[in-house]
Amino acid sequence: MTSGLWDLVLKGAWTTIQLLVLSGLLMTAVALVVGVARTHRLWIVRFLAGLYTEVFRGTSALVMIFWVFFVLPVAFGWQLVPMWAGTLALGLTYGAYGAEIVRGALNAVDPAQKEGGIALSFTPWQRLRLILLPQAVPEMIPSYCNLLVELLKGTALVSITGMGDLAFSGNLVRLALQESAHIYTYLLLIYFVIAFVITRLMRGLEKRLKAGIGKAPGSEREARAVKRRETTGVGGVA
Repeated sequence: MTSGLWDLVLKGAWTTIQLLVLSGLLMTAVALVVGVARTHRLWIVRFLAGLYTEVFRGTSALVMIFWVFFVLPVAFGWQLVPMWAGTLALGLTYGAYGAEIVRGALNAVDPAQKEGGIALSFTPWQRLRLILLPQAVPEMIPSYCNLLVELLKGTALVSITGMGDLAFSGNLVRLALQESAHIYTYLLLIYFVIAFVITRLMRGLEKRLKAGIGKAPGSEREARAVKRRETTGVGGVA
């Protein structure tokens, strides 16, 4: 490829990264709010949060992008630029999946921890902020990392709006050179590199968060081995 075509691909990659960051931030905010709401003591809050989750988890991200970009202006007169339309559609859609990650991690916290907060007269917000989230967040990281990688791959859907992301730019280069095999191989490699960076960053964050609550690498495996030895009389720490 010529330098001009490479510039087009690199600009598309930068647009994809911007979309990934913006929609990832929205996805995280939605996941936390809806996930916490799904554990709320009021049934109406749990119902509304569950309704949102089922609606957005049960609809196609591609159709949602179509709806936000093409239907929203006609129905409400709100015309969004492709970047913000993609951010809104992807953030809300993947946020529904993230909400289930948050809900599951919060419910996995030892009930004794919650009861301890109640015994100390903590408010629900204090229990959430000081007890539940510090223990739940490290457990969310592996699933959240997978969701971020899925979000990265989902960004290619915004090319239908004409936004110059990596997939759209790659297709323009393919049409110019008529070389599908080489171009799409390059695109696969670029997506892989971005996904690999995300994975490494999230693993580092997971280790750091677990170390902050006394769960350094290997400590969970050792704890399970000790418990197994105490209950069965066999086994040990490798």
